[in-house]
Amino acid sequence: MTEILSAEAVAFVEDLNRRFRPRRNELLARRAQRRAEIAAGGTLGFLPETADIRAGDWTVPPAPADLTDRRVEITGPTERKMTINALNSGAKVWLADLEDANTPHWANVTDGQQNLYDAIRRTIRLETPAKTYELGAGPYPTIVMRPRGWHLDERHLLVDGEPAVGALVDFGLYFFHNAKELLERGSGPYFYLPKMESHLEAALWNDVFDHAQDTLGIPRGTIRATVLIETIPAAFEMDEIIHALRPHLAGLNAGRWDYLFSIIKYFRDNPDMVLPDRAAVTMTAPFMRAYTELLVSTCHKRGAFAMGGMAAFIPSRRDPAVNEVALAKVREDKEREAGDGFDGSWVAHPDLVPVCQEVFDRVLGDKPNQLDRLRDDVSVEAAQLLDVSATPGAVTEAGLRNNVDVALQYLEAWLRGNGAVAIHNLMEDAATAEISRSQIWQWIHNGVRLEDGTPITADLVGRIEDEELVKIRQAIGDEAWTAGRFDDARKLFERVALADDFADFLTTVAYDAID
Repeated sequence: MTEILSAEAVAFVEDLNRRFRPRRNELLARRAQRRAEIAAGGTLGFLPETADIRAGDWTVPPAPADLTDRRVEITGPTERKMTINALNSGAKVWLADLEDANTPHWANVTDGQQNLYDAIRRTIRLETPAKTYELGAGPYPTIVMRPRGWHLDERHLLVDGEPAVGALVDFGLYFFHNAKELLERGSGPYFYLPKMESHLEAALWNDVFDHAQDTLGIPRGTIRATVLIETIPAAFEMDEIIHALRPHLAGLNAGRWDYLFSIIKYFRDNPDMVLPDRAAVTMTAPFMRAYTELLVSTCHKRGAFAMGGMAAFIPSRRDPAVNEVALAKVREDKEREAGDGFDGSWVAHPDLVPVCQEVFDRVLGDKPNQLDRLRDDVSVEAAQLLDVSATPGAVTEAGLRNNVDVALQYLEAWLRGNGAVAIHNLMEDAATAEISRSQIWQWIHNGVRLEDGTPITADLVGRIEDEELVKIRQAIGDEAWTAGRFDDARKLFERVALADDFADFLTTVAYDAID
C-alpha cells in the first residue's frame, strides 16, 4: 500500500487540489445558487447563451480501438473478488466503481486503487479458505474507472490543512500509477464522470485532464471520459458538456437512477413534480423517454457513444421462477435501448452479460456500435424533460414500505463498508438508496396520501420502520443483527428522510459516521 500512497503520488494529488479545488468550491456554490432559484419558483431550460454550441457542426475525436465496442458493460466496486469476477465476466467494459457502488472508508479507497493497479498488470489474485480467485484466459474487459463526484471530500488526505477533493484523489492516484502502463498495454486511462450538473463542471474536468497529462508527459487527448447524464440540470446541457470535454470525450451514459433522484431533489418542494412509487417509474414514462432519446440523438450527432442504463437484477440460483420473470424484464429493457440506438448498456451481475450481449449482437450484427444511426427523427422540448404528470402509478403502502426497507438495509451495509448491496434480488447502490429516502421526504413535505387516503407522515414512517426492522432481524438472525449497525442506520435514515432540511446527498451525511 505504500506504493499507492508514495510521496510522488501524494504530491501529484496535492498539486491537483491546489490548482483545482478553488474552482470546484465555486462550482458547488453555483449549484446551491441554482437550486435556490428553483425553490423560488424558477425552472430549467436549454441555455440561450450556448445556442451556438448546440447549433454548431462539430464532433469529438474517434474513440481508441478498445473503446469502440461497448455493447455490454459490467459495473461494480473495486473490491478484490469483484474485480477478478468482473475481469472474467466476458463483458466488453468494466466500470471500476470508486463512487456509488463503493463506500469511502479509507481502506476501500486505497485497497481499490491497489486492486486496480494489480488488475491492469494482470497480477491480481485472491486466496480464501473456500476458493482461489484468479484471472482466466481472457480477453478481458477494457477498464473504465469512475471516481467520486465533485461534491465529496476526502478527509483522510489533507492538503494545506483542508480535506482533499475526493474526485481528485481517486483520479489522481489512478492516473499517476496506471496511465503509462495502460498505454504500454494498448489501452489508456479511461474514466466515467458522475454527478455533474453543468458544462462548467465538465470544463473543470477537461482542465484537470490537460494538466495531469502535461505533468506526466502524456499527450493531451489520451484520456477518454464518458459522462453520466444523471442530474436534471445536465440533461439540458448535453451538447455543452460534450463540447467542454471535446478533446477527451468518449460518450454519455443514461444514469437513470441518479437521474430520478435528481428530479426529486431538484423539485422536491413542487407538488406538481411528485413521483409515484419507485417501481412504477419505468423507462417508458414519457419524461424518461424524452431524456434517453435526446441523449442518443445528441451523442450520435457529435460522434460520441450513447450508453444505456443499469440492469440491477441479481439472478437467483435457487429460484428459477424469479429469474424467469426478471430476465424477461431485463431483456425487454435492453431491447428497447438497442432499438433506440444505444451503443451498449450496463449490467450489475456476470450472469446478465450474455443476455445483454445477445440483444445488442442481434441489432449490431458485424458493427461495433451504432454511431451511424443519427436519430434525426428525435426532437425534444424542454417541457418534455420536466413533465412527470403523465407518469402512471400511485403512491402505495407497499411502495413506502419498500423505500423504508431498502434504505435501512442499504445504509446499514454502507456503514459497514459495503456500497453495493443485493436486496430483494436487486443490486442497490447509493443512487437507488437516494431515490428511496428522497421520495419519502418529498411525499411527507408535499402532503401526499396513500391510495387509501392515509397521509404520509413522519409518525407513519416511524411505525413502518419498527415493523420492517423486526422483519429484517427475523430474516438475518440475532447474531448478524447484533454485529450490524442497524441503530446507526435508523438514525441516519431519519436524518436524511425525515428531517425538515433536505440533505443534498446521504453519502455526505453518512461520511461522518465511518472511519
